[in-house]
Amino acid sequence: MTDIALAEAVTGEDIAPEIEEKTDKLNFASQLPEPKGYKLLIALPEVNEMTEGGIIKSEDLQHEQSIATVVGWVMSMGPDAYANYPRFPSGPYCQVGDWVIFRAFSGTRIKIHGKEFRLINDDTVEAVVEDPRGVERA
Repeated sequence: MTDIALAEAVTGEDIAPEIEEKTDKLNFASQLPEPKGYKLLIALPEVNEMTEGGIIKSEDLQHEQSIATVVGWVMSMGPDAYANYPRFPSGPYCQVGDWVIFRAFSGTRIKIHGKEFRLINDDTVEAVVEDPRGVERA
């Protein structure tokens, strides 16, 4: 089982329920960046605070696991994402709402109200997964 806690369902709202609470109070959605060019905005799953054996993880370990994640949820795409037909002759690698796999440590890391997001290049997506639970970096 993975050290990454993905919510019960695999929708963007389920990644971090606390975001919904902050949305009302802090207008969270308006603070999310709008990807430009060929960038994708990716939400990262939350990291478990405990191991499967019940040992509490240090904050440093949780942070390391968070930044090394290889799975994320596509929140939005820039206007030029997958627009270069010769480079993507089969079409886009993913769509908004897909769970995708990308290389660890890739992209521009940003944090908004304690929740981390990534801006990655469109060609960084390596796979789409139906259910990301159980996917972890080897």
